[in-house]
Amino acid sequence: MTHCWMTHRLMTHRRAKHLQTHRLRTGWAGLLAGAVATLAALGAATAQTAGAPAEIALTIEKNRFDPEEIRVKAGTPFVLVITNKDGAPEEFESRDLRIEKVIPAGKTLRVRMPALKPGTYGFVGEYHEKTAKGKIIAE
Repeated sequence: MTHCWMTHRLMTHRRAKHLQTHRLRTGWAGLLAGAVATLAALGAATAQTAGAPAEIALTIEKNRFDPEEIRVKAGTPFVLVITNKDGAPEEFESRDLRIEKVIPAGKTLRVRMPALKPGTYGFVGEYHEKTAKGKIIAE
């Protein structure tokens, strides 16, 4: 009788140790997998932020662009964030870049610009071409 009881106790002890070791291994594996996933997500977010194109503000007010001259790095795409503070719509037009965008009164429009070769690219407010003029200089 004693022998059976001791064998049972030894087997139970071994099983408990096995389960404890198994839990430790799977616990560490889960923790490690979670840490790797978190670091990967942080790395992807940083890469997106680092790779996001620069934003350049352009305002239309009193039928004029401000600033009238925008300097950008050649070969790098960017985003023009055009805000129309006037009470009427205006059309941002660049024949050099083949872009036409109407900006409603009181609204802001984001225009993705391509990577430009070095040079000067003119733009106008088509509804007020005599006063709404500007240029983008890619250097």
